[in-house]
Amino acid sequence: MDAAKRRALFARLKRANPAPTTELRYTTPFELLVAVILSAQSTDKGVNKATAELFKAANTPQAIVKLGLRGLKRYIKTIGLYNTKAANIINTSKLLLERHGGNVPRTREALQALPGVGRKTANVILNTAFGEPTIAVDTHIFRVANRTGLAPGKNVREVEDKLVRAVPRAYLHDAHHWLILHGRYICVARAPRCAICPIYDLCEYPAKTA
Repeated sequence: MDAAKRRALFARLKRANPAPTTELRYTTPFELLVAVILSAQSTDKGVNKATAELFKAANTPQAIVKLGLRGLKRYIKTIGLYNTKAANIINTSKLLLERHGGNVPRTREALQALPGVGRKTANVILNTAFGEPTIAVDTHIFRVANRTGLAPGKNVREVEDKLVRAVPRAYLHDAHHWLILHGRYICVARAPRCAICPIYDLCEYPAKTA
């Protein structure tokens, strides 16, 4: 996909959704961090249902540590891999208190040093909580980038690097959310909804539906 198409693509996504954001519900960077850790292999809807109650009881590192592993599990037991995620959240909370004064760090290196936080999660926090122009490549973005020809790649890191280079600077901050939402609701995995796609004519997917 050439530069003119890429610019037109993001201009249309912006017109359709001028202020995109995550569908995870949060009020602080720490709440977002917990929600993103929980969201791995889980739906945002399921995470939001669990955190709605969890954050009433504990929404700071201190409160999570006080809640304890068993107490935390009671709130998140409906979420896949909740045992591992609970342990990661408890240990992350302890490290935030020990190393960062209870605050969520603003660098990729410090974020990725936290249990349960990989590159994708760090990118979400940097982008959504702190306004950095990062792109967290999940299955939706990976699919959209490859299908459309926007930034084809064999793995998520390759797609991420290509997107950072290919997305026009003016659109880079919000590109993460536009692409996720496009993949979640229009360019879906099994039967892409090409008939209502705002970038239909720009997309280079050879198997587009009518």
